[in-house]
Amino acid sequence: MAVFYNLFVQLFPIFIRVASLWNPKARLWINGRKNQFERLSLAVASNNKPIVWFHSASLGEFEQGRPVIEAIKNKYPHYRILLTFFSPSGFEVRKNYAGADMVFYLPMDSKKNANRFLEITQPKLAFFIKYETWYHYLEGLKQRQIPRILISGILLEKQFSFRPWGEFMKKIYASFTHIFAQSDGVLTLLKENKIATSYSYGGDTRFDRVHELSLQDFQHKSLSTFTAEGPILVAGSTWKEDEEMIASLLETEPNIKLILAPHEVDNKHIAHLQKLFSKSILFTEIEQTQQKQDYQVVIIDCIGLLSKLYRYATVCYVGGGFNRAGIHNILEAAAYGKTVWFGPNYEKANEAKEMLEKKLAFSFQTKDELLDFAKQQINDQHLAEKNAASFAYVKENTGATKRILDFLEDRNLP
Repeated sequence: MAVFYNLFVQLFPIFIRVASLWNPKARLWINGRKNQFERLSLAVASNNKPIVWFHSASLGEFEQGRPVIEAIKNKYPHYRILLTFFSPSGFEVRKNYAGADMVFYLPMDSKKNANRFLEITQPKLAFFIKYETWYHYLEGLKQRQIPRILISGILLEKQFSFRPWGEFMKKIYASFTHIFAQSDGVLTLLKENKIATSYSYGGDTRFDRVHELSLQDFQHKSLSTFTAEGPILVAGSTWKEDEEMIASLLETEPNIKLILAPHEVDNKHIAHLQKLFSKSILFTEIEQTQQKQDYQVVIIDCIGLLSKLYRYATVCYVGGGFNRAGIHNILEAAAYGKTVWFGPNYEKANEAKEMLEKKLAFSFQTKDELLDFAKQQINDQHLAEKNAASFAYVKENTGATKRILDFLEDRNLP
């Protein structure tokens, strides 16, 4: 299977280069990697402090690793933090992140690139987040005897349910020095598949991050005025299918006010949303208007606010449940003590399964299901109790960052 993996590594940049002719994200992926080894060499040479390397696929995974990054930065100030991303949606948003000393795209995972990257950076310790398992980088780290840790690790049963990929994936996971499993289910998969490395329950570092965010002060006069009378639905990280569902809901329940933070905030999509929600105003224009009661929807046309906005909600809707990739981060909403709604694709989200079991969340497949449930939810006399239980659920699951820091200290790492 290594042959097919290497073939994918070679072909993927070609496909992206072709796509870059019309796709802005693909163009960023290509342009961001130009002369990256030269730029990386200059950045590393500018300071002689040793390096701890964190790698994240994209923005969501970065937020998962962020508590650990900042804890390492605080506890080990004599190290520099190198942060890499695979995706433009992570790099472009966090390229100026103050918690890292250097932020770069990860060169594609060929043996040549991995060796060159590691020769330049020479990290003392490497963290991979969630499900980042790049074969040549892990092998290169292993050969150099550099500790390799997977944090908030996720494995899905289907990864091992077919062959011949199974043995190759086992080899990749065995390349880690230690795996912090995100759930007991992941621990079970590691044991059943006899992954030949050490692992332990770590939990999900996102609980630490979202709990911390929910305790931070945030005030916005116009939003406070808009949300003074409810019910308020805050919908975050939405896609087209989510937004059509929500539009149907508002037609049926015109008393609901909506704060909508779409996943895509390009001009074309924002213009589409303004047509879809006729009684709407853009967040960037809300301070200028004097007609405070003339709109039903506030469209968030900028990034970086969503984790603060859920505090205004009566209930929350998290998008992505109608996409192949699945739902986005529902914990950001739950951390404020909110019941969460989302679409049917939540298989990769262990927290979604747990919240559904605890009746702190609701998943639906059709508009009718959403409309029926919304009527019940908005008028539920026990909603406050459910919301309090959501907050408790998040708080009870914090502590993953401390487990990782304790592990490092016990083993004198880095």
